[in-house]
Amino acid sequence: GRWYEGAIQEDKITQYTPLKAVVFWGCASNSQSQYHKLKKALDMLDLVVIIDPFPTMTAAAAEKDNVYLLPCSSQYETSGSLTSTSRQFQWRYKVVDPVHDSRDDYWIMNELVKRFGFADKFYKNIQQTPEDITRELGRGSLTIGYNGQTPERIKKHTDNWHTFDINSMQAKGGPCNGEYYGLPWPCWTEEHPGTPILYDISKPVAKGGLPFRARFGTSKKYDMSGRTEDLLAAKGVANPGSEVKGGYPEFKDVVPGTNWKTDLSQKTLKEAIKRGMAPFGNARARCVVWNFPDQVPIHREPLHSPRPDMIAKYPTYEDKPDHYRVFTRYKSEQKADWVKKFPLILTTGRMVEYMGGGAETRSNKYLAELAPHMYAEINIVTANNYGIRNGEQIWIESPNGGKIKVMAKVTGRVDEQTIFLPFHFGGEFMGRSLAANYPEGTVPYVLGEAANVVTNYGYDIVTQMQETKTGLCKISKA
Repeated sequence: GRWYEGAIQEDKITQYTPLKAVVFWGCASNSQSQYHKLKKALDMLDLVVIIDPFPTMTAAAAEKDNVYLLPCSSQYETSGSLTSTSRQFQWRYKVVDPVHDSRDDYWIMNELVKRFGFADKFYKNIQQTPEDITRELGRGSLTIGYNGQTPERIKKHTDNWHTFDINSMQAKGGPCNGEYYGLPWPCWTEEHPGTPILYDISKPVAKGGLPFRARFGTSKKYDMSGRTEDLLAAKGVANPGSEVKGGYPEFKDVVPGTNWKTDLSQKTLKEAIKRGMAPFGNARARCVVWNFPDQVPIHREPLHSPRPDMIAKYPTYEDKPDHYRVFTRYKSEQKADWVKKFPLILTTGRMVEYMGGGAETRSNKYLAELAPHMYAEINIVTANNYGIRNGEQIWIESPNGGKIKVMAKVTGRVDEQTIFLPFHFGGEFMGRSLAANYPEGTVPYVLGEAANVVTNYGYDIVTQMQETKTGLCKISKA
């Protein structure tokens, strides 16, 4: 989420040269925090490319030359496999050919690799078809068990969805009998039914059961206790049919020099399943994560907290100089006096009518009619104290320099300390409309300020994930 630091370089980065170009492919830039800094980066780049069915906020926010919008086709104009958050696959069938001079993702990728000069290597082992691309993804994702979901099996599930029980997700008769809908990963082999529930040791691995992964070795000496603990599952804890009645490490050297993750012949996977065992081993689930800063979870007060007393009691981490190549502030950002100038809690979230960055859904006139305005939810008492009435325009400012102008929605849904913003809006920036920056005829029906202009600075200590739920702000009448 902090790619823009590579262009503006406000924080120290471990990189020799600044970023010169960025490609947004199906991604809404207004979904990233510190958006006012991201916009600054867009304006500094030599090249900005947006690949999307709709001109996103990015197309309007980059106020410079060399901004290219490549219209890609929608899901109805192409085919291929999809994976849901429930780990299930479906096959998407093309309904019509691409319209309005758009191109599907495969065509665009093909043209890019040809122009970069490595199409011969890109297609060395596959044909230029959705089916072959799906097979290649499976071969490259053995660690999560993508290899059993062949295009043929995925299509068979999609075509026979009516044969699956809606509660167990298992097919009752028919061509997919006994398999779980969508072959949820891990699906170890082309005979495996899929894994409907992760870490279910009540059924055999070959029937969709699974123990806990032995990812961190077989033993570990804990800093907290000084003891060396066995990380494998206890005796008697294993899936039915397992040759080993307890814990065991990951499978390796079935094919010399490989393990279950790197053996592309899949002999290792099949050997493990034949023995009733999981390819990745059988370990204990631990509450202690020794490679995290906090081995056991403890509360750390947000960087921008309304409670100075809690900051003193539950301080944040030390600054991290090279956090995914970017200097990341923690202790130096967390100040007890932020709340003096920014007394209200700021949080963001979803609304029913729109999705993601909103480029598609705000371009739907029926949805636009239901939610025509970007707004801030503000408590009745707070609104009265500030002299703000429902429907009036207000300014919201963050501690990090961003500000937005939105409509006040006075409600009892939030408490007196909290301001809530939906994050689906775009097309306006710090009080200014960007409508003129969209290509002719493509301005969404609804424009609005992006909430992420005012979401506060803050990033996860392990993943660098942006903070969008806990921040501070101040408000005033516009």
